[in-house]
Amino acid sequence: MNKLSAERRAQILGMMVEGNSIRAIVRMTGASKNTIVKLLEDAGEAFSAYQDRAFHDLPCKRLQLDEIWAFCYAKAPTVPFAKAAPEEARDLWTWVAIDAETKLVPSWRIGDRSGETAIEFVCDLSKRLASRVQITSDGLRSYVEAIEAGFGADVDYAQLIKLYGETPHPAGRYSPAQIQETKTYCCTGKPDPRHISTSYLERQNLTMRMSMRRFTRLTNGFSKKAANHAHSVAIHFMHYNFVRIHQSLRVTPAMASGVTPKLWSLTDMARVIEDLGSRAAAG
Repeated sequence: MNKLSAERRAQILGMMVEGNSIRAIVRMTGASKNTIVKLLEDAGEAFSAYQDRAFHDLPCKRLQLDEIWAFCYAKAPTVPFAKAAPEEARDLWTWVAIDAETKLVPSWRIGDRSGETAIEFVCDLSKRLASRVQITSDGLRSYVEAIEAGFGADVDYAQLIKLYGETPHPAGRYSPAQIQETKTYCCTGKPDPRHISTSYLERQNLTMRMSMRRFTRLTNGFSKKAANHAHSVAIHFMHYNFVRIHQSLRVTPAMASGVTPKLWSLTDMARVIEDLGSRAAAG
């Protein structure tokens, strides 16, 4: 298999982060499917490793946590009836944290929606922060134990619970129910009521569904392999944090948080893959 040039890699990565499927990229570029998938794997590993190293001692002050649903091969209720379903066929939840001020996504984790995954996610997040923070999550009970495990009492934590009305009919099951009211609960410390919100993260959820074909509902673009799903998420957040200029900030989240002083390009992203490959070859 021929090695792609840095410019070619940057072009394909740009298509990946704009919501194109693998087959669509094959049609647009003429590259083979195997080449595209290999780049997806290499990029996912390189970008996950790079952000893991880069995100430490972060100056975040107000974090919002949430989890977004997707699935691998088949939705959980239909797995028993799916033809030739692999062992990894299941629902996939991506747990995400976003800083309300810099819009940086310092941590994410892909897994189920269990308390164990919540603890792993929050403990990873806590290690990346420089000081005490305020955190808001939804009403998922797993967060309470996870926040205790990751932060102890050194956090200001609140839950924002939204109470919905009846699902509209006959608009259909994918039509959202209207929010009737919201309730806030102070769980730990003294969170500022003015900043108890999950709005930024809910907007990030929309960005994920728009930017990754694997998350788009009612299509056949869903993930067939859990590993490739994770690679796609790593690529998305690398682009979101380092390359994509946030409209309200006028800089990237990584620049706003002091992680990098410069605006990255897709070519810079491609160089991260090359650097990782060079280090691996050097032993």
